[in-house]
Amino acid sequence: MLKIGSHVSFSDKGLQTAAKEAVSYGSSTFMIYTGAPQNTRRKPIESLYIEEGKALMEKAGIGEIVVHAPYIINLGSYKDDTFELAVNFLQEEIRRTDYIGVRNIVLHPGAYTDKDAEYGIARIAEGLNEVLAGTSGTNVNIALETMAGKGTEIGRSFEEIAAIIDKVQSNERLTVCMDTCHMHDAGYDLIHDLDGVLEQFDRIVGLDRVAVVHINDSKNPRGAGKDRHAPIGAGWLGQAAISNIVNHEALKGRPFILETPWIGKEDKMERPMYEVEIALLRGEVKNRFGDSFLEDVEKLHRFFEKQEIDPRGYVIDTWTLLKNDAKAKKADPREPMERLYDLVLAESVLSSELTEEQLNQRLTAWFAGKELFAKV
Repeated sequence: MLKIGSHVSFSDKGLQTAAKEAVSYGSSTFMIYTGAPQNTRRKPIESLYIEEGKALMEKAGIGEIVVHAPYIINLGSYKDDTFELAVNFLQEEIRRTDYIGVRNIVLHPGAYTDKDAEYGIARIAEGLNEVLAGTSGTNVNIALETMAGKGTEIGRSFEEIAAIIDKVQSNERLTVCMDTCHMHDAGYDLIHDLDGVLEQFDRIVGLDRVAVVHINDSKNPRGAGKDRHAPIGAGWLGQAAISNIVNHEALKGRPFILETPWIGKEDKMERPMYEVEIALLRGEVKNRFGDSFLEDVEKLHRFFEKQEIDPRGYVIDTWTLLKNDAKAKKADPREPMERLYDLVLAESVLSSELTEEQLNQRLTAWFAGKELFAKV
């Protein structure tokens, strides 16, 4: 069974809250932050319903899960106070991760800011040596995340990941988190040369180090170095490419984690597409959503065919327009999914009783295309 889930909330009742949310999406794994990713404030881990959460996980058949380290950790910083905060706080997060019983904590390697990449790699390795030495009594690995190349961040190439690992003494505790949006934005061709990319990674880093895969589409063309996630099928990668990744033999058995954006017309009404994204990638849409859902998606196919709108062509053309034509973007900044949502609503293609979330779920399934959708 495909091990797939999403980032879920760890607020309120901690692991119990997280497990309940994951179950609602049909997940078989999930990822959490042990507190807010933007700051160092943390509740005592003993107060976060760990045993209750584990009981829910066991009942739902959820085994391996993942923790993500907060964004504020920057082991690449030349500033002593920032570096020391990163080392100390990451050690604390690893101990919390170990208490929960999670094996891998995902980490953005760091950014070199005013220095250079060579300095950044060495500084990150220095920090990791301290962190690993200070947490030798735990059973937690640090999964270095592949990055998009935004700003001065390190980890934008397989070579940079390998260089960090080579400089760390206890590097048996270093694993890797592949991020599909980041790799695409960094220039790796996951659409037309997935086998080649994975072979390159295996040669430079080693596929045996891959512990987690973040599954995200991208709002930018390959090599843009931007790191802007899109719902599956609504970005440059597309449903077919993502499906090939999660079903690739070389990545079999890893937890696949969705970090796709929540969508909605109003901020307070935004909802994730995790449930339908998981069902599509598992090939379980009919079992999860029923025949009426499939009938609605078929209606969308018929409607868009009459409009001469092709899923992949429309998505790529819209993103290209938004990227290259500032005047057109100012006149209509709506992203592909929102434009299609508005069109379907205006033309009364589906029942008016559907919620915004339900309509967007059907559009997400339509993005998969008739060939892929026929398999679900």
